[in-house]
This record gives sequence, structure tokens and C-alpha cells, in this order.
Amino acid sequence: MRPMLRLLLPLMCVLLPTTARATVLASGPGGFVLREEASFPGTPEAAWARLVQPARWWSADHTYSGDAANLTLALSPGGCWCETLPGGGFVRHMEVLFASPAKLLRLSGGLGPLQAMGAAGVMSFTFKADGPAATRIVVEYAVSGYAADGFEKLAVGVDQVLAAQVQRLATP
Repeated sequence: MRPMLRLLLPLMCVLLPTTARATVLASGPGGFVLREEASFPGTPEAAWARLVQPARWWSADHTYSGDAANLTLALSPGGCWCETLPGGGFVRHMEVLFASPAKLLRLSGGLGPLQAMGAAGVMSFTFKADGPAATRIVVEYAVSGYAADGFEKLAVGVDQVLAAQVQRLATP
């Protein structure tokens, strides 16, 4: 490989667009709906196996403890997407509503600042085979509640954070 190409190749990989797409589908005074899409390089079963271990893909920057290793997801009716905190504390981020392995996981809860606002949210992760060795991951998050300034600005920030997490999920 030419020396210049060897130097430029890593930079090109960083600058190329990712396979994730993020969209605020709707936002208004009473809530918002987000949709994130990404391509996972593997089967729906492999994508599911990664999803159910949030400590492997969720960013530590978006945890209360500062350590993604403290995240767990219990796959049972009413199961907890929880985080342990120092000193014996915990955070219940979301609750499992529906689980169909390698097809659909639906959770209920308000992430981050939404929890303190009392906002209600439902997040669905859908997996669809996209060829023999790829899976399309679609994540939709519908949030409703009351925000003094409305949800329009908040939707953009939540969308950016969720898009980054979905990209991490899709990148083994």
C-alpha cells in the first residue's frame, strides 16, 4: 500500500457517513417521536444478543454512575433496564413491556432528564434481516408529558444522544 494511502485510509473511515439515520418524526408541546435506523453486520439473533447487554454498547457518558458496566437488562415481564450506583443505589431506566427475541423489544420509561420531568416514553427496537449477513435495526421512541417550554428543543437533544447509542449498538 502506498504510504500516503496508508495515512489517509483511517481518516477516510472516520469521515465517511455512518450507516445510521436519525429523525425527529414529530415534536410539539406534548411530546415527540424519534426514529433511529442502523445496519448491524450480522444476523438478527446476533444483534439481539448485543442489545440485551447494554453494558457492551451504551456510552458511559450517558449513565448516572459514569460506568456502562453498571447497566443490566432483565428479560422478563416488567424486567428492569437498571443501573447500579455507588453506595448501594440504583436507577430504573426502563421497564420491559414486550420481548420477542431477535424480532422486537419494547421498553417503557423516560431516559435521562425525561425521568425527572415525569415524561412517559415507549421505546421499540425492531430487527429485520437485511440480506444474509446484515440486520436492519429500527428504534422508535415516543415520549409524552409536560415541559414548560415544550418538547421541540428537547427532542433534538434526545435524538442526538439516542442516535449515538444506536450507532454504538450497530457497531460490534
